[in-house]
Amino acid sequence: MRLLLLQQILELNQSFEQLIAGLQGLESVPFFQRDLLRHARSDVEIARVYANREFFDNFEKIVEEDAKWAYRFQHNFSEKLKDRDDTYLEVRNSEERRKRKGLAQRVIILPDWDMSDEDRYDEEQAGRKTKSALKRHRRARPSISLKATPKKAAHR
Repeated sequence: MRLLLLQQILELNQSFEQLIAGLQGLESVPFFQRDLLRHARSDVEIARVYANREFFDNFEKIVEEDAKWAYRFQHNFSEKLKDRDDTYLEVRNSEERRKRKGLAQRVIILPDWDMSDEDRYDEEQAGRKTKSALKRHRRARPSISLKATPKKAAHR
C-alpha cells in the first residue's frame, strides 16, 4: 500500500474540514452574507466528494497491484524454501491416486530408488574434490631443504 498516498488524502480531507469550519465561523459575522457563505461551503463539500470519489475509484487498482506483488513475493519465497524431494513425493502420491482410479501411469519411478541417494552422491563428490585438491596442494608445495646456508657477511 502506498502510505504516502494515504497520508495525502488524509491531509486533503483535513484541509477541507478546516476550510468548512472557517466558513461556518464566518457565518456568525454580520459583515458577510450568510447565503453566500453557505453556497461556498456546499462548493467545498462537492469538491471534497469529487476528490474522495476519484481516490476511491482508483484505490481498487492500487490494492490489486499490491496484492499481485505480495503474491509473487510469497510464491518466490516459498519456492526457495521448497525441498527438492517434495517434488518426488508429490509425483509419487499423484501416481498412486491414478493407480487407485485405474488410470495408466504417466511417470515410472525406479523401484530401488532412494530419496537420499542423491545426497550421498553429492557428499562423495565433495569428498573426492577435497582429496584431489589436497593432492594438488602437496605436489605444488616446494620441499624445504635442511642444508646449511652460508651466512652473509655483516655490514660494517
